[in-house]
Amino acid sequence: MCSRLILGAIAAFFAIMLWSKTRDAAWMLMVAGTLVMYIEIVYSILETLGITAGALFIGSVSLAAILLPAFRMIFFAAAFLVMVVRRYRHH
Repeated sequence: MCSRLILGAIAAFFAIMLWSKTRDAAWMLMVAGTLVMYIEIVYSILETLGITAGALFIGSVSLAAILLPAFRMIFFAAAFLVMVVRRYRHH
């Protein structure tokens, strides 16, 4: 758990540094996906510790536990789609 938090923080830190230096849509989507991934890690740790008192639930599963992985994959898929479209447009 601690290693995920530390490595996720390092990835998020470098993602934020990259975000301030680039205006490329694909890279910005990758950065957004990385930041959502880190939020997901922090939330899962808080959930494990029982500190998610204000969370919304669908049945016994928190809404954040459903949406955060989905948003992460949406950002990564959109980044790859931008790269693919860009690649095929030039050929």
